[in-house]
Amino acid sequence: MTSITSVELNYLVFRYLQESGFIHSAFALGYEAGINKCSIDGNLVPPGALVTVVQKGLQYLEMEANLSNNDTDIDEDFSFLQPLDLITKDVHELRQIIKDKRKSLVKDKEKDKDLDKELESERGRVREKERRESEVERGRAREKERLEREKERVEREKERLEREKERLEREKEHEKDRDKIEKDKEREKQHENFTDRDMVMDQDEKVHANQGENGVFGGPEPMDISTTSTSQSCEISSSDVTILQGHTSEVCACAWNPTGSLLASGSGDSTARIWPIADGSSRSGGQSGPLNVLVLKHVKGRTNEKSKDVTTLDWNGDGTLLATGSYDGQARIWSTNGELRSTLSKHKGPIFSLKWNKKGDYLLTGSCDKTAIVWDVKAEEWKQQFEFHSGPTLDVDWRNNVSFATSSTDNMIYVCKIGETRPIKTFAGHQGEVNCVKWDPTGSLLASCSDDITAKIWSMKQDKYVYDLREHSKEIYTIRWSPTGPGTNNPNQQLVLASASFDSTVKLWDVELGKLICSLNGHREPVYSVAFSPNGEYLASGSLDKSMHIWSLKEGKIVKTYTGNGGIFEVCWNKEGDKIAACFANNTVCVLDFRM
Repeated sequence: MTSITSVELNYLVFRYLQESGFIHSAFALGYEAGINKCSIDGNLVPPGALVTVVQKGLQYLEMEANLSNNDTDIDEDFSFLQPLDLITKDVHELRQIIKDKRKSLVKDKEKDKDLDKELESERGRVREKERRESEVERGRAREKERLEREKERVEREKERLEREKERLEREKEHEKDRDKIEKDKEREKQHENFTDRDMVMDQDEKVHANQGENGVFGGPEPMDISTTSTSQSCEISSSDVTILQGHTSEVCACAWNPTGSLLASGSGDSTARIWPIADGSSRSGGQSGPLNVLVLKHVKGRTNEKSKDVTTLDWNGDGTLLATGSYDGQARIWSTNGELRSTLSKHKGPIFSLKWNKKGDYLLTGSCDKTAIVWDVKAEEWKQQFEFHSGPTLDVDWRNNVSFATSSTDNMIYVCKIGETRPIKTFAGHQGEVNCVKWDPTGSLLASCSDDITAKIWSMKQDKYVYDLREHSKEIYTIRWSPTGPGTNNPNQQLVLASASFDSTVKLWDVELGKLICSLNGHREPVYSVAFSPNGEYLASGSLDKSMHIWSLKEGKIVKTYTGNGGIFEVCWNKEGDKIAACFANNTVCVLDFRM
C-alpha cells in the first residue's frame, strides 16, 4: 500500500492554513516543520489540496467498503489507488482504474487456478501411469501363471500321447505273441515243477553266495539288493494272471475293497470300475472283459474327456462306499452296486488326493486349487475348507478321525484339525514339492517325500524333522509304512518305511535309527508305487519299466515278478494277501495270484 509522508502532510496543512487566512499559524508551522527546506514544488499543488485529499479519502473508503461487500474474491487489504490519483483524478477515472486493476487481479487468479489444474492433472497422470504399470505387472504375473498351467497341461498331454503310442506298440507285439504263448502254455505246464525246483535252487545259491548267512535286516551295513535280471522261476505264470479289460485310457488308480472281493479302478477315460474278483486261485489265465463289471461314469455321453479323469479313489472302512476324485474338481460317492450316492462340489481345480477317515463319517479331499476340504458324508455337504497352502495340494492323510496332514507344491506340510482355523502344526524343511505324506500306524510319526530327493520323518513333539533320509539320487514319488510294529496286526515285527523314486530304486528305512536298511535295485525306470503285504513280509513295487516285483523283506530278494504291456501306476494287495492288483498305462488292470 502507498503511504503519504509526514513532509507531504505538513505541506498540505501549511497550504491549507495560508489559504484559510491563518497567517500566524501558517508561519509557526512553516518555521517549525522547515517547509522552506522541503523539495515539494508548490506550483504543482492545487488550491484546497488538503480538503480534496480528505474528501477523496472518504470516497475511496466508501468505494473499498462497497468492493469488499460485493466481491469476496478480492483481498480485504488490497489498495487499488495511489494518493496522487485521489488528488488528481475524478470519481469516474478512479472507478476505471479500479475496474482495470480488478480485471488484472482476476486474470492472475485464473492463471493460478490453471496452474493448480495442470499440477493436479500431472499428479493424475503420474497416478494413472503407476496404476497402469501395476496392472501390467499383475497381467504379466497372471500370464506367467497361465503359461505355467498351459505348460503343465502340454506336458500331461505329451505324456498321455507317449503312453498311447506305447500302448499301441505293445498291442501289436501282444497280438504277435498271443499265438506263441498259447502254444508254449502246455509245454510250460509239463516242465513247470522241474524248472521251478531247479531255478529256485540256482537262485538261492546265487543269493547266499552274495549275501552270506545274513538276511536283509541282519547286517549292520545297508545292502544293495540288485536283481537286474530275474530268474525264470520268479516269473508269475500266465495261469496265475487275470487281465481285466474295459477301460479305454490309462488306469491311474486301483484299490481293493477292505471287506469283500471287489476291486475298484480309476482311469483317464472318465470312468471308475468295480470288478468282482473270485476268491482263491483264478487259474483262468485269460482276459476278462466287461462281464459283471460296474462302470461308474463321471460324464454323460462321450468318454475320454480329460477334465473328467478319475485321479484317485478310496473305499471307506467297512467297504460299503467308494469315493472317487476327478480332474473336474468334484468328489463322488458310490455304493458297491454302482449307484451314485453323492456329488461333492466346491473345489475350483482337479482333486489329486482323497481319503476316508477311519470312522467313515468324514471324507477329506486335496485339490489343485490349493485347499483341502473335509466333507460331512451323511449331510452331503462340506464341513470345513482349509486354505493354508500357496500352491496345489498334492496329498492328504488322516492322523485320526478329526486331524490330518496336507502337503503341497509350496514345499510345506500342515497338520490341521476340524474346527481349528489355523494349522495345529507346521512342518517346513523340504526344498521341493512334497509329493506324499503318510502317518505311521499309531499316528505319532509323519513321513514325507519330495522332489528335493529326500524323505523326512516328523513328530508332533517338535517343529524340525526327526530324520532327514538322503540316499536317493532322484525325486521320491511315494512312501509307505509297513503294517508292522505297535498298533498293528503284526506287533512283534519291526516298523519299516519304504520309499520309491524316479532313480528306479526302492529303499527301506529303519525309522528308529533313521538309517537305510537296504536298497532294492530291480527296476530300470521310475518306481511309481509300492505296497506292503498285510502280514508285512513282502513288498510289491510297480514301475514305468512295465514290471511288478514282489520282494521278500526277510531275504531281501525278488521272489515273484510280472511284466505287462505298459507302465504301472499303482499296485495294491487284497486283505488276505493272496492277490495283488496292478493298473497299467495300456488301459488294463491285472490281478495276480500270489502264493509261496
